[in-house]
Amino acid sequence: MRETLIHPEEALNQFVIIVAGGKGLRMGGDLPKQFLTIGGEPVLMRTLEVFRRYDEALHIIVTLPEELQLYWLQLCDKHRFGVDHTIVAGGETRFHSVRNGLAAVEGPGLVGVHDGVRPFVAADVIRRCYEAAAEHRAVVPVVEVFETLRHLQGDASETVPRADYRLVQTPQVFDIDLLKQAYEQDYSPRFTDDASVVEALGVPVHLVAGNRENIKLTTPFDLKVGQALL
Repeated sequence: MRETLIHPEEALNQFVIIVAGGKGLRMGGDLPKQFLTIGGEPVLMRTLEVFRRYDEALHIIVTLPEELQLYWLQLCDKHRFGVDHTIVAGGETRFHSVRNGLAAVEGPGLVGVHDGVRPFVAADVIRRCYEAAAEHRAVVPVVEVFETLRHLQGDASETVPRADYRLVQTPQVFDIDLLKQAYEQDYSPRFTDDASVVEALGVPVHLVAGNRENIKLTTPFDLKVGQALL
């Protein structure tokens, strides 16, 4: 596999793919979770604003189902939303949505992939991910596990040492050429995030510290937590 090194001047060419293709079924109701409001503003807008504050030169790509794109544009008009971004059609799965988003990315440089319903990622976390990716090529933010974990084995289970595990967050940031090569692979159900796609090439993934507030708003309870975080 060809090695790609990122030089400091090339690392300035940065993209992020904001994945917002979910239907929000676990949230309940008819409105997809990325369009629900917290503090009077849709979740997805808050997410984009965090990345714009990190770097005004960052190229932002949003993957949305085609049937929701007009509604999103109407929301942007209603809220006078001014963060520049490119809209790309989402796919059948998250894997296919990211692949579609990568078609709008040009290298060399770095590309992050972030969940559209994680509006509380810290700017310092974003910065750490991009800076580390310039050296390590594949980076994910993680947080420690504080709850006790049990490993299920059929009808039995056993406690496992939580110090051996981490909870994975986004943005996951990669060398552009590396991530594009990874997404040339056929889809597999084992691809639960972008790091797992890259690891399938045999490439190691580097970990950096995330922030506990960087939760994924998936259920009504998560939305209440998000309101409290505001």
